[in-house]
Amino acid sequence: MRTRARHTDNGRVNAFDLSRLRPRIPSPLEPVEDERFTRRGLTLSLKREDLIHPDLPGNKWRKLALNLEAAAGRPVLTFGGAYSNHLRAVAAAGRLLGFPTVGIVRGDELAGRPLNPSLARCAADGMRLVFVDRATYRAKNDPATRAMLLERAPAGAYVVPEGGSNALAVQGCVELGRELAGRADTVAVACGTGGTLAGLAAGLSPGPGAPPAGGGGRALGVPVLKGGFLGGEVRALQDAAFGGPRGDWALDERFHCGGYARVPPALDAFARDFEARHGLAIERLYVAKMLLGLTTLAEEGAFPAGTRLVAVVTGAPDTPRQDGGAQPAVSSR
Repeated sequence: MRTRARHTDNGRVNAFDLSRLRPRIPSPLEPVEDERFTRRGLTLSLKREDLIHPDLPGNKWRKLALNLEAAAGRPVLTFGGAYSNHLRAVAAAGRLLGFPTVGIVRGDELAGRPLNPSLARCAADGMRLVFVDRATYRAKNDPATRAMLLERAPAGAYVVPEGGSNALAVQGCVELGRELAGRADTVAVACGTGGTLAGLAAGLSPGPGAPPAGGGGRALGVPVLKGGFLGGEVRALQDAAFGGPRGDWALDERFHCGGYARVPPALDAFARDFEARHGLAIERLYVAKMLLGLTTLAEEGAFPAGTRLVAVVTGAPDTPRQDGGAQPAVSSR
């Protein structure tokens, strides 16, 4: 990921250098042996995006990097729910790179309550939390509402949308696909707002179009929310980022397990079994649903023998921090 330096009025260089965060790019690609795949002639590998950075793991790094370059040290205002991974990542970036952050949090009823571990982490990292009612939150993209919310941030604030998904985020996720191009036939990723899928598909493709002549890997999105809206969101994001469609991608809407943040016993049992098989802790709200979808598709015979499958591990489960706080692996999108 490229970096930039800004010149102050007196001619001194003020470096805004993301490389000093020392991200692990490219992220590791780890093959795993799983008889549910191997007996069908399939190979499975895990793309360990969760190892990119301890505070900005997975698709959060990919989606934020170009946005942070565009912000160039200005205050950043963004949006999320009470357990948003995205809010935590922006707050951590502000602490690490020294810029102010403001988080617009869905649910004004939370304002008078003790902060949950996720929001407490945001506050500890210096983020100013602004709780708004749900109607205001839904209207956050309305110009008048946006102007009102910007009044809660320092002057000149740069706005990053909920979940971090915009044209720059999609362009940042292209590199994920490029790291896998030629090494995978189908790459599965969990989806909230669709930005990672939009960029992944483009990066897997050797050229414009969907699918490109001469082939290229296929991106498979597993939505974690109900509603059937994500296809339109991915197309709109690709239009904004590239001026049109890129790559070969599809969605399988069957594995949201009841909707966002729903972890029914069957999903938890699947995740525990995967953990026991492979010695890897599995985040439940995104990664477990994606792995369940990929495993089910393999068992249904959806992939021909010889298919190289890659599962993108976009985040890790809750882990304790050295300061004693929790780091919940939960996101509003």
